[in-house]
Amino acid sequence: MKAHEHIKEDLNNYLKRMQLSTVRRRYEELSQKAQAESMTYEQYLWELINEEYQERRCRRIERLLKESRLPMDKTMSTFDMKRMPRKIAQQAKVLQEGEFLSRNENILAFGNPGSGKTHLLCAIGHELVYRECRVYYTMCANLVQELLLAKRELRLPAMLKKLSKYKPIIIDDIGYIPQGQEEMEVLFTLLADRYERGSVMITSNLPFSKWEKIFKDPMTTAAAIDRLIHHSVILEINLVSYRMEQAKGLKNNG
Repeated sequence: MKAHEHIKEDLNNYLKRMQLSTVRRRYEELSQKAQAESMTYEQYLWELINEEYQERRCRRIERLLKESRLPMDKTMSTFDMKRMPRKIAQQAKVLQEGEFLSRNENILAFGNPGSGKTHLLCAIGHELVYRECRVYYTMCANLVQELLLAKRELRLPAMLKKLSKYKPIIIDDIGYIPQGQEEMEVLFTLLADRYERGSVMITSNLPFSKWEKIFKDPMTTAAAIDRLIHHSVILEINLVSYRMEQAKGLKNNG
């Protein structure tokens, strides 16, 4: 076997063992490009490593998006930011950068049904995933049932530990579906577990003054609100339902 072929075989084996699949697939083609364009060794190496990095990053983001359970259609590109008050638009721009996560701050979005609060928080969630952040989205009713089942099966601590791996948990429509005392106790347990340890992003149609309907007990309600607002950004989206606006527009055009 010629020396060149021996080196090539060893190189392919090493790259395979090191799981540098993109470098293994592209190094020959890029070496030809490097020669044709008189690249330096550093430029050629950068081209190779950059392609490896970008491909791995794309795969990681795909995995994070799937894991997040975020609605795929609720992104910034599909969100009508022009409907939002200027203050909300400015806050959203800052929140996309994700610095609030390092401070374990909560994002609390209040507004009428259809005002866009769910879409906005999900869109921010997508932007955080693109920054390679672990995000988890869930409807509040589904989360509560999962927590309750975990408690009954004596694996609530394990579930809380699993959820702690996500930088923010997006809890959609808290209070939308009435829950019993036992259900709200496990939700409070989650909020208390994440207090100053991880961010939650919550949407609700109910202002804080009506949260006793959610947690049933005045002291539990006060304790939950206290933990949420201690480090928080509050988004008050007091707009007419987007769906209602669309329906009126269709009616007027008809």
